[in-house]
Amino acid sequence: MTHTDIFEIIRNGENSGVEFKRDDIQNHDLAKELVAFSNLEGGIVLLGVEDDGSISGITRQNIEEWVMTACRDKVRPALIPFYELMRDIEPDKDIAVIKVLRGYDVHTLWHNNKNSYFIRVGTQSRDATPEELERLFQQRGSFRVELRPVSGATLEDLDMRRLKNYFRHVRKQEIPSDDDKNAWETLLFNTEIMVEEGVTVAGVLLFGINPNRFLPQAGIDASAFPQINKDYAAHERSSLRGPITPLLDDSGEIVEAGLVEQALAFVQRNTAISGKLEENGGRRQEKPSYPHEAVRETIVNAIIHRDYLLSSTDIEVSIFKDRLEVISPGRLPNGITPERMRSGCRASRNQLIKDVMRDYRYLEHSGMGIPRKVVKCMKEHNGTDPGLIETGEQFTIRLHKGT
Repeated sequence: MTHTDIFEIIRNGENSGVEFKRDDIQNHDLAKELVAFSNLEGGIVLLGVEDDGSISGITRQNIEEWVMTACRDKVRPALIPFYELMRDIEPDKDIAVIKVLRGYDVHTLWHNNKNSYFIRVGTQSRDATPEELERLFQQRGSFRVELRPVSGATLEDLDMRRLKNYFRHVRKQEIPSDDDKNAWETLLFNTEIMVEEGVTVAGVLLFGINPNRFLPQAGIDASAFPQINKDYAAHERSSLRGPITPLLDDSGEIVEAGLVEQALAFVQRNTAISGKLEENGGRRQEKPSYPHEAVRETIVNAIIHRDYLLSSTDIEVSIFKDRLEVISPGRLPNGITPERMRSGCRASRNQLIKDVMRDYRYLEHSGMGIPRKVVKCMKEHNGTDPGLIETGEQFTIRLHKGT
């Protein structure tokens, strides 16, 4: 880092990734800032810089050793920061640059014999709320929301017809008798559909009789608009509700739709099918607005990967005159980016839901649904490249209708 870089950072002031500190602070005060940065996206502490950006300089002896000791003794798990002493930022005034990256773990400040969790919010490092802490552990892959018990949900709130379908016909295994409640609970416990405290989030979403009774965010809001923007005068609005999985008969045919089938039916009845006569033979060849495989994969992707901690919003399926959009609440999980998705990079926020959906053959074992089914199918269908867009706390897949 050059002096010019430092002057530019100081000129821009403190922000979500920069903090100024005098060098006479306590070691736990430094550790607090580094913990908050590490729990967000990383950041820099400039020691020897006042809040107003003026240079006070380093006066502490053995500053590097003091910093490293603070990161080892006051942070759990310990941090190893990048350290650099910048000499003569002003005549006879040095500053220390301490930089940490985004942590792979959730870090805490260890002080007064207790752990405290901090996150960076703007220019402040503050205590994480329980909700923020849950999401932080989820993002680091050390906490799975789908395995959290749902308050009040019991075995009686699960659709036994679907459970029998799943274990007997999909997984091809023996199942307990209807009246053997203990055996059923053991089976569901071993497959993470239940935990000791009750039915898990995944269990309610996949097999619940009425998932929205417990999880208001469990459905899909579907709308079809006549033009290119959202409008009150929609062709159709529908709140799609129910378990994710379908009900099958003994031959494997769907007799009661799950969320995927409901969403596909909505898209089918609200998108046009064009037709033309073949040159040789005169038979009519029909072409839907969007290829079935691309739409199906887009909807399945949203259901599997959405952030179920965001309880105030459903998945959105919106059909416009020129495009179809599926919005999934929550950022992409575990370091995934739209570019990495196009390359087939695999990561799952809700692994159990993904596994069950794979058992029903909603997705490939290779995890290549985006490049093989969405991108490839759209290019073959009408030559368009689908949009994969992450904005704030949502991820959108946009399919273009083409000309």
